[in-house]
Amino acid sequence: MAGVRRFEDWLAWQKARVLTAEIYRISAVGAFQRDFALRDQVRRAAVSVMSNIAEGHERYSRAEFKRFLSIARGSAAEVRSQLYVALDLSYIDSVTFGRLANDCVEISRMLGRMHATVDKQQADVQT
Repeated sequence: MAGVRRFEDWLAWQKARVLTAEIYRISAVGAFQRDFALRDQVRRAAVSVMSNIAEGHERYSRAEFKRFLSIARGSAAEVRSQLYVALDLSYIDSVTFGRLANDCVEISRMLGRMHATVDKQQADVQT
């Protein structure tokens, strides 16, 4: 958290923002746009990633930040899982799926590292 003053400074948030825009873009065309349940769910999950990073950053404790990072990571996995549905229904092609699924994995890894860093900082404060 050292050097990060605003949630917009987190690289994971920046990548989640790009992912969200891409999810909105791909879900706004063809059969995907007409599958209201999947379209809306994958959009909500993508927005949840960036929103939970932001909300956790603005909380008053490291413990709360860690909790919100965990929620964000779960939402990234949810997006990835829903991308499988979109692939299986031919709403997206395998290249798009691979790129976006890899983005989700990368964001998840970043969130895991952030969680570990906050955990270490929390332990250092308690010692």
